[in-house]
Amino acid sequence: MMDMHCHLDLYSNPQYVVERCQDENLYVLSVTTTPKAWYGTSLLAKDCSRIRTALGLHPQLAHERWQELELFDALLNQTRYVGEIGLDGGREFKPYWETQLKVFRHILRSSAKAGGKILSIHSRMSASAVLDELSQINDNLPILHWFSGTKQQLKRAVEIGCYFSVGPAMLSSKKGYGLAQLMPIEKILIETDGPFGNFKTQALFPWNANIAIAILADMWRMNILETENILRQNLFSLVSKHI
Repeated sequence: MMDMHCHLDLYSNPQYVVERCQDENLYVLSVTTTPKAWYGTSLLAKDCSRIRTALGLHPQLAHERWQELELFDALLNQTRYVGEIGLDGGREFKPYWETQLKVFRHILRSSAKAGGKILSIHSRMSASAVLDELSQINDNLPILHWFSGTKQQLKRAVEIGCYFSVGPAMLSSKKGYGLAQLMPIEKILIETDGPFGNFKTQALFPWNANIAIAILADMWRMNILETENILRQNLFSLVSKHI
């Protein structure tokens, strides 16, 4: 199936994870947290046609790695995917809010100038600000990863045209499940956020995205095959769009 947001390079044995993803024919979006990590991470999957490596600068690292924006721009034409990027409004990162904003805005502008990119976006405690920025630069295709905003913010995200990647950890919470119920079925993709995402205290691997499929099947009152077909159609619809 698919995992549209995981950190392949941060597993303890990334080569094993890549090989198993290949064996199971998984479509994987391997996100990075800094531009310097992109090249090495992309090499992990250089022979894997179903694994794509996204170029990112995580908002929690923006204040430490903003100097890598020049490298980000230099690498941008080598990939269609950008992530993990975004904003983080958590208390420990709020002191660096202005730097986060500058980095996020730069990435959005650069991605648009490069012809538009598929974005995997972090919006913890910052959904309103993220949506403000996306609404000003609409030449990209945004995927809101593990969305945790309000129902009103979700409605706004839908109006902007966002996709949503949901995983076992999100769907196992009451709030996350409730938000997923309100998301347009044709805009939903699945993820794990492994190795950070966990389910029942166990770290998630890309193949564990099937847990999300089972939860969505129950939510949508469909069987597993029908649910997989919808998710596959959503993925193909996303990647076939001309930005």
